[in-house]
Amino acid sequence: MVLTSHRSKRKSTGRKYRSYRSKRIFEIRSAAALTKVGERRVKVRRAVGGLIKRFLLADNQINVYDAKSKKYSKVEVKAVVENTANRHFVRRNILTKGAVVSTDLGNVKITSRPGQEAVLNGILVQ
Repeated sequence: MVLTSHRSKRKSTGRKYRSYRSKRIFEIRSAAALTKVGERRVKVRRAVGGLIKRFLLADNQINVYDAKSKKYSKVEVKAVVENTANRHFVRRNILTKGAVVSTDLGNVKITSRPGQEAVLNGILVQ
């Protein structure tokens, strides 16, 4: 069954909406990227209007901002320490926005959306 961005079939009360049309191809959603820790892999997809979208499948480098020294540095990601999106993402090493990863500098919280932006940015957690 295809995932779509169409209106829900049910109202907030639980009653069903009356169907007025079927699913449309422009409403189809893509599957989640589930970005992992590993050698950098980027997937390219054509979007509406001929735009090119890139999304990250795997990466082991992260751009880290240190608030104390106000400097950026690129360091290697070791593993996922914490992920508020899903507790099972920690053992699967899946990177999402808000996930905390361990690096040589310390723990870093991811601020970018790797499944949609094809880049890993983060802030050093004190």
